[in-house]
Amino acid sequence: MQVWVGLGNPGPEYAMHRHNVGFMAVDAVAEVHGFAGMRKQFSGWVREGRIGAEKLLLLKPATFMNESGRAVGDALRFYKLGVDALTVFHDELDLAPFKVKLKRGGGAAGHNGLRSIDRHLGQEYRRVRIGIGHPGHKDRVNGYVLGSYAKAELDPLADMLGAVAAEAAWLAAGEDARFMNEVALRLRD
Repeated sequence: MQVWVGLGNPGPEYAMHRHNVGFMAVDAVAEVHGFAGMRKQFSGWVREGRIGAEKLLLLKPATFMNESGRAVGDALRFYKLGVDALTVFHDELDLAPFKVKLKRGGGAAGHNGLRSIDRHLGQEYRRVRIGIGHPGHKDRVNGYVLGSYAKAELDPLADMLGAVAAEAAWLAAGEDARFMNEVALRLRD
């Protein structure tokens, strides 16, 4: 079993914030791959399903970003899984909007959700970094990250989420480079 976690903040007022693109990504995966309905568990919302031969648990922590690690740790301990079974989908300021990159391990780069997971589980988990771009000055970061996507960004957002969901089988199979390549091919102009 694998646990895929989308990072975000709970509540309808945060639904379209850039900081919630991790939630959006796991929701897209669940819809495209016909996962079971959502239920409350591990201080969050979970959906179970399969992609190919791989069984997955999708988790959206309801703990707010800076306590995400608690929910993630509870899920991994319940299933007796290590961080090698964990993939975290999150927003990334240092990537251009709608670019998708994948890496294993690394620092939190100021991301409170990653910082919380790092405190609970260490840093050696797989991360799907979803670019939101940088507002240009560090004083504007908080408002930008916690701001909603603009109307003009909704089509590219939907395209990126669709590409991630459509190519999720490569990610589930551990074919990280192929996943990134196929997502990039889908997003070319």
